[in-house]
Amino acid sequence: MRLAFPFAHSLVVLALVWQGAVALFALPRYLLPTPLEVLTVFQRQPGFLIEQSLVTIAEMLAGLVAGTVFGVATAIGLAAFPRVGKLVWPFVLVLQAFPVFVIAPLLVVWFGFGIVSKIVMAAIIIFFPVVSAFSDGLRRTDAQILDAVALTKASHWQALWLVRLPLALPGLVTGLRVAAPLAPLGAVVGEWVGASAGLGFVIVQANARMQTDVVFAAMAILAVLAVLLRLIVEEATRPLAHWARET
Repeated sequence: MRLAFPFAHSLVVLALVWQGAVALFALPRYLLPTPLEVLTVFQRQPGFLIEQSLVTIAEMLAGLVAGTVFGVATAIGLAAFPRVGKLVWPFVLVLQAFPVFVIAPLLVVWFGFGIVSKIVMAAIIIFFPVVSAFSDGLRRTDAQILDAVALTKASHWQALWLVRLPLALPGLVTGLRVAAPLAPLGAVVGEWVGASAGLGFVIVQANARMQTDVVFAAMAILAVLAVLLRLIVEEATRPLAHWARET
């Protein structure tokens, strides 16, 4: 819960600065609503916001699981078959360089306007930090340890599963903690391109109607979801590398 208290403190400071800026510059509501006006949105239509939030939560959780599984499998595959990894890794880097807004429309064409395209979008965003961090951990196994393992006549697969993979778990944990807050981004980008539900859909519709207070309400929910997901992943991954000291 170490992240929750700084987040709450920053939120209070932001709300005060926000309220002061609106009052000082007399900004109209459609440009920047006050924090109180945003809170009014939650009082006015709580059921609607909860319903749309549940859609986005389902998409980002499924995307997190799918992206993690695919990222871990890819990293292990690259380490298990280094010659193939040298050929595949440049393609992974090229795909990572593509902006998500370029990929999202294609996913809608391929998978439709339903939840699947949003899950795939979230999984793609999760995939790259996971595979990058885990692959780096697998590649950076201490050479002296590998030399000692070689003296035991262990096979390539035994060295990978029994030595390299456990020692690379801190890298996997780091990748997951970096990737977790990005899961809402993936789901929302997919909803922006084409959807009939979700917080991204709410933002697009509210922005078209100049309902800036609704836009900020949806953004506030997304911020909370990102922090909560990071906290959940942080607690869930702690046992994976309990021997690694955190600094």
